[in-house]
Amino acid sequence: MLIDAPMTRQPGMEPMTKTAKHAEARGFATRAIHEGYDERSEQGALIPPVYMTSTFAFDSAEQGAAMFSGETPGHFYSRISNPTLDLLERRFASLEGAEAALAFASGMGAISSVLWTLLRQGDEIIVDKTLYGCTFAFIRSGLAKFGVTARYVDMRDPDNLARAISRKTRVVYFETPANPNMRLVDIAAVSAIARAHGAKTMVDNTYATPYLTRPIELGADIVVHSATKYLGGHGDLVAGLAAGSADDMAAVRLEGLKDMTGAVMAPLTAFQIMRGIKTLELRMDRHCASALTVARALESHPAVTAVYYPGLQSFDQHALARRQMRAFGGMIAFELAGGLAAGRAVMNALSMIKRAVSLGDTDTLIQHPASMTHSVYTPEERAAHGISDGLIRLSVGLETPEDILDDLLGALDRVCPGLGRRSRNIDTIPRCVAAVA
Repeated sequence: MLIDAPMTRQPGMEPMTKTAKHAEARGFATRAIHEGYDERSEQGALIPPVYMTSTFAFDSAEQGAAMFSGETPGHFYSRISNPTLDLLERRFASLEGAEAALAFASGMGAISSVLWTLLRQGDEIIVDKTLYGCTFAFIRSGLAKFGVTARYVDMRDPDNLARAISRKTRVVYFETPANPNMRLVDIAAVSAIARAHGAKTMVDNTYATPYLTRPIELGADIVVHSATKYLGGHGDLVAGLAAGSADDMAAVRLEGLKDMTGAVMAPLTAFQIMRGIKTLELRMDRHCASALTVARALESHPAVTAVYYPGLQSFDQHALARRQMRAFGGMIAFELAGGLAAGRAVMNALSMIKRAVSLGDTDTLIQHPASMTHSVYTPEERAAHGISDGLIRLSVGLETPEDILDDLLGALDRVCPGLGRRSRNIDTIPRCVAAVA
């Protein structure tokens, strides 16, 4: 966003006009394609230009001083704001149902910039027991170095938070679905508890995306994303995004981002994310439909002892998933009868599915959290936080669903020949939204 007025207000957050109100009523895909851009202001260019500049010239010394003081809106240095990032931030805020948004160089840049802004020495943060490995390491070690106390609570039961929260709690933080074991948190219930105690609720919405879940509309204060994943969608960038109130985002821009992390997104990356967001609805429909098909097939395979996917009736939080998600996402976690050894053997037997970390890509990706993304946890911490050594994480891509099943079930059959049962029931792959109905 442009810098406007001292620290408490973000540019572009003027009272909503009739035109803006009309645009907000438009559908998700329409806003993902059109929000915030008028080609007439850019010489008719249908695709927004990329402003590859580090700094901006002033008309006069007086104008420059006024911009720096916040008296006059405008861009003056791309570590603070840039027209390309400004458009992405406006568009993303619309999709999340937030007043404002901020772009960052990575998901961890978003998380750390926000938390460095919200927390001070002596404060407390309460986090859910299951977190992405780097987030866990930052909260456990990074914040602790500066006198911030972290408390870990199983937020699947909001009463656990109600018992743990204190007058020192400033932030309640969780992922839903959680990486890697797919645990859910009731966003509305947890946000209400946090708000009653004067704490802010911060949700990592990477797995669900704003197409499937909008935490702010359910009461959360701030949403963060690794835009590397579904928002970019093509495995060709690293980026992060945050959304929340105009005041919160202004504070993060001028403190956590500008002065503490410097985790600034490049304009070309913002362009790539906007291109990815244009097809987010279509891609998520396919990810969700294919993942539901794969999850059902895994559940029926004798070599598989557990499948964690919110769309399955057997998932213990299925009812909550139906309440707060449009559909159930493209991520699956599962365990095999042979444990870790069997999981590694299955991964090594795959041909099309890639052994790689990250998620939300067009390619189907598989990885072992305990030895890869969550290896920063000690074995004791993984056991306490619900991440078993035998857990396998699968990001279902956009390939032809039958080909995903052929590769995955074929690997299971080869590794566990005595248990093999080839399930190929994919005659009807429902659209993502229809799968929830």
